[in-house]
Amino acid sequence: MNPLRASLIRLRALLGKEFLQLLRDPRMRFFMIVPPLFQLMAFGYAASFDVRHAEIAIVDQARTATTRGLLAAVAATGSFTLHYLPDVATASAAIDRGQVRALLRFAPDFETNRTVQIIADGSDSNSAQMITGQLSQALQRSAQTSIGLDPPIQVEDRAWFNDNLDDRPYFVPGIIATIVLITTVILTAMTIVREREFGTLERLLVTPVARLEFLVAKMAAVASVGLFDVLLISVIAVTWFDVPFRGNVIGLLAGSGLFLMSALGIGLLISGYSDTQQQAQLLAFFVIQPMVVLSGFAFPIQNMPEGVQWLTWLNPLRYYLVIIRDVFLKGSPVGAHGFEYAMMAVLGIAALLLSLRQVK
Repeated sequence: MNPLRASLIRLRALLGKEFLQLLRDPRMRFFMIVPPLFQLMAFGYAASFDVRHAEIAIVDQARTATTRGLLAAVAATGSFTLHYLPDVATASAAIDRGQVRALLRFAPDFETNRTVQIIADGSDSNSAQMITGQLSQALQRSAQTSIGLDPPIQVEDRAWFNDNLDDRPYFVPGIIATIVLITTVILTAMTIVREREFGTLERLLVTPVARLEFLVAKMAAVASVGLFDVLLISVIAVTWFDVPFRGNVIGLLAGSGLFLMSALGIGLLISGYSDTQQQAQLLAFFVIQPMVVLSGFAFPIQNMPEGVQWLTWLNPLRYYLVIIRDVFLKGSPVGAHGFEYAMMAVLGIAALLLSLRQVK
């Protein structure tokens, strides 16, 4: 027989075997269809840099027909939700709490000195750049066309917590959170699946060691690795990348500990649904990627559709990113993030309880 023809026959047999092996496994059929569709929907709706429904604090100290016309034009764009506040101090407090993303101020002498001040929350550098740019463009266009100001207005923009709007102080704390998530989820899932795959899990379970003791030992080891990664990367971020650290270590460790509860629970759940290490890796990738996309790490949650925003409430990475970025850039006290700590505790306890029921 021709060697080439023989090779093609063997190749056809191998391909048939691979397709049969893939299609006869219900889990593999699931992984081939559901994860790509879910990731397509997540990226298609959540991955957007456009400004939609940005919360803006308005301090109108001029209170003239001109300022009201400019604000009406800004509201008519549909990209901004305006909150009228009495003074700059109240507006700055709202920025500190994360209730608004920027401050638009008209001075009392606006009619004689047509200068508008925009102050954005620079802890989210991408959003701050987009908001100041689109807000300034809306004001300039309205001043020249609708109201017909001559001379036109002058916009002075400023960013708090990140004066130069550098990307590094914004992304490096987020990278810390994603590294902790990836490391702990994969390590937890892989260690238990490896025990089962190599047959050592059955040997351990016939010893006096209880199942809960076995799981606690596994989780404690992985949690120690996660906390070590947080401290190590934080030191590198401050010393090497010059990222400011304005908060306290207690707040960072408290948030990291609560976040690790969710990450460990997710890893245990993955191990309960996986028979091999390859399946655990594939399922971990399917879980981690949407969590990162729907966390606000790169794409602002406010830009996502309302239905997707509701889905982000179940994502513990969302709350951890708020805490870790505020600890680095804003120096917010621990008490300022009670809601985020509570949500991570609830999600962490729920994930651990579900995982303990699933892992056998």
